[in-house]
Order: sequence, then C-alpha cells, then structure tokens
Amino acid sequence: MEMIICLFAIILERFNYRSEMAGSRVAHATLKGPSVVKEIVIGITLGLCAGGLWKMHHWNEQRKVRAFYDMLEKGEISVIAEE
Repeated sequence: MEMIICLFAIILERFNYRSEMAGSRVAHATLKGPSVVKEIVIGITLGLCAGGLWKMHHWNEQRKVRAFYDMLEKGEISVIAEE
C-alpha cells in the first residue's frame, strides 16, 4: 500500500502544476516542460522499486523450493503416491 501511495505522489509531482491568479481572471493550472534530470531520477526510482519487488518474489520462491527439498530429504514428504 505504501508503494502505491509513493508512486501516486511521484506521478503527481511529475506534473508541476502552478496556479496563476491575476485580478478578475480565473485561476488555472499550467504545465511546465519536462525536466530531464527529474525524468531520469523518477525512472531510476521506479526501476529500483520494481527490481526490489521482483527480487523479493524470487527469494520467496527460492525459500519454498529449499523447504520442499529439505522436507523431502528428511523423509517428511514423498513424491510417490501412496496406494
């Protein structure tokens, strides 16, 4: 859940909204042009977050496989169906 909030904050920050107020005119948001450095930082951040999640998934799968083979070696489970 925290990651979704973090991504949402990054996306909102990506669009740098500025409000203009001048006399009787209605205030409206204007977009600034993209910043290359900001885009690179956002890309690296998102890449590291996705890579971290992917790595945690693989660690979890590796732990399950290791537990399976440990139980198989101890004789607690068997891959041969009982008759």
